[in-house]
This record gives sequence, C-alpha cells and structure tokens, in this order.
Amino acid sequence: MVFAEHAATQTRHEDSLRNGDAVFLGIFQVFSLIPGVSRSGATISGGLLRDIDRVTATRMSFLLGIPALAAAGGLEAISESHQNLRTRVGWSATMVGVIVSFVVGYISIAWLLRFVAHHSIVWFVPYRVALGIVIIVALVAGGTSLSS
Repeated sequence: MVFAEHAATQTRHEDSLRNGDAVFLGIFQVFSLIPGVSRSGATISGGLLRDIDRVTATRMSFLLGIPALAAAGGLEAISESHQNLRTRVGWSATMVGVIVSFVVGYISIAWLLRFVAHHSIVWFVPYRVALGIVIIVALVAGGTSLSS
C-alpha cells in the first residue's frame, strides 16, 4: 500500500477505465487469498499502480468485491438454511441482520470514499499492523481460537 501510494500519479479517472483495468484489479484481488492481505487494500493498491485516482480505485475495489462476497454469502446461506438457520437463529433475525449489515456497509463505504478523496491510504498501514500484532498476541496468549 505504501509503495502503490507513492508510485501512483493518480492521473486517470472513471472515464478512462478500460476492461484491462478490471482484469488487472481482479488479479490483485487474488492476493487477498494470502492470510493478512486485505482484499480492498490489494485492489486499491493495484488501481493506484495503474495510475487510477484513489477514489476511483476504491470504488472499483468495492464493485469488484460484489460478485465474490455475494457468492460467498449465498453459499453460506444455502449451507446453513437447512439446519442452523431454521432451528437456531430464524429467518426474521437473519433478514434483520442482512438489512443492518447492508446499511452499515453502505455508510462505511461512503465514509471511506470521502476519506480517501482527501487522505492517503498509507494511514491504514499502521492500523493493519497494530491490529495484526494484537491478534497474534491474543492467539499466542490463548485468548482466542480460530477454530470453530
């Protein structure tokens, strides 16, 4: 993220996007399969490396995430619908959760777009490193478990 921010010229905007840009950002999205790599951070960095401005790269990052996130959510809903959803949580609680998640997600993305319009994405690097250290310390100390 730091390299991409400093290397970027941010000379390209939405009207100059091409299909090749979407493919390039899609390839960068694959880097998020590496544990600890942020999907949005990777794709925003990829956009910056293509000289796309920060706001457009951020918008593209979230648009590219829709198919993957929708497919993952749909698969989870199907796999859980027969057992846990009916007996443990219920459909009404699940729908409330989906609606609240959508609203909070929309507000968060709107805030992020306003933030990156005026600030560097480098601000997120110390946050990610600090959060990673906290998680590692908690795991080593036995404070949490990643297994279900």
